[in-house]
Amino acid sequence: MTAATAAPGARKGGRWIERWEPEDETFWREKGSGIAHRNLLLSVFSEHIGFSVWTLWSVMVLFMGPQYGIDPAGKFLLISMATLVGAVARVPYTFAVARFGGRNWTVVSAALLLVPTVAAWLVMEPGTSYTTFLVVALLTGVGGGNFASSMTNINSFFPLRRKGWALGVNAGGGNVGVPVVQLAGLAVIGTAGAGHPRILLGVYIPLIVIAAVCSALWMDNLAPVRNDSGAAREAVRDAHTWIMSFLYIGTFGSFIGYSFAFGLVLQTQFARTPLEAASLTFLGPLLGSLIRPVGGQLADRFGGARITLWTFAAMAAATLVVVAASLTESLPVFVLGFTVLFVLSGVGNGSTYKMIPAIFHAKALARGITGEDAAVRGRRLSGAAMGLIGAVGALGGLGINLAFRQSFETVGTGTAAYLTFLVFYGVCCAVTWAVYLRGASAPIADGADGSAASSAAAPEQEKRPVYAGV
Repeated sequence: MTAATAAPGARKGGRWIERWEPEDETFWREKGSGIAHRNLLLSVFSEHIGFSVWTLWSVMVLFMGPQYGIDPAGKFLLISMATLVGAVARVPYTFAVARFGGRNWTVVSAALLLVPTVAAWLVMEPGTSYTTFLVVALLTGVGGGNFASSMTNINSFFPLRRKGWALGVNAGGGNVGVPVVQLAGLAVIGTAGAGHPRILLGVYIPLIVIAAVCSALWMDNLAPVRNDSGAAREAVRDAHTWIMSFLYIGTFGSFIGYSFAFGLVLQTQFARTPLEAASLTFLGPLLGSLIRPVGGQLADRFGGARITLWTFAAMAAATLVVVAASLTESLPVFVLGFTVLFVLSGVGNGSTYKMIPAIFHAKALARGITGEDAAVRGRRLSGAAMGLIGAVGALGGLGINLAFRQSFETVGTGTAAYLTFLVFYGVCCAVTWAVYLRGASAPIADGADGSAASSAAAPEQEKRPVYAGV
């Protein structure tokens, strides 16, 4: 998808903007900046509610005491199914922005959140069948799709020099929906008790309506943004799309997987009560969400690949702390190690998403394309790639939840799962270094035609590796 000048046959009315040139500094200063930031603010609000609904069952399982008759393995499966649907939904949600308009789809995607929330309100009581709970958990996956459409939309509003910050703020503000719903659950458990989950659901139903109405009133559609089947095919064939998908599994997959599972891990491995678990669950996701824009800013300044490499190295070290705490059954050290993992995953989320548009822009420059043409090509391919990368990354959360389920079911603790995560972070370090920082002077072969771009095609002043600054 691309956003430039008005396309032939651009759509009229309904808050459609016909001309959008964010790389033009005069246009950006006089008109674009204000519009982009207004849409960013409303996008954050809607995405925030989407994340809360997506991760709703990370809180609902804390309300499900013995009277529900569901064991820990069954609860891990519930949250896994929500993760799965949220990941899959990201692909169609990405292309919906260009098909229907960013503002229009934000209204629709926000309104769809009523379906799983009202359904949970109707069935959340002892005696409901496990199959019913499973279906309702699956429905909450629509909240995971909101991230993809929101990020694709905001990517089109901002110039390349501001994308790291803008995407970080958008994603971070959305990610905060995870700890907020957990804090709200804590407030309900602490005041009304674990037998009243409908109070929490009743809070979110009007918030969903407000998000849809605000989006309808004040957001905009960009007429120049169109689904580009050629760009989608090219992005799918490009090796970098899959490499970044793999790295995003390590960052966002960790964040969302741990967000879903952490409270349940505390209950299962450390025998915490629902109130005790809820009082510890929210801190990591909150810090990880708030720091995501910082990861984007660091990537803007030092290069996303460098920040991503050091983030994965630090995540491996933090995982070693978690393993040690698990073996010694030290709850304080365990919570500390997991909190650090959340923070680092937030930094990595910001840096990896900054890398996506920068990589495709660098490839355009390496092929001899310059100026606005290079920026347009970068936006085209990065917009097409983001949905797929976001979907695959979210599947990492499914992998984490299934790893926890298997570990607890077979050995009774999460230690085996933590060791698996440790190895994975080591592989992510190696991939980041080998592909983006090792010192190769040319990009990976362009997946569109299978030919490698020559280093001679890069601008004369480019003396460092092509991807060193992404």
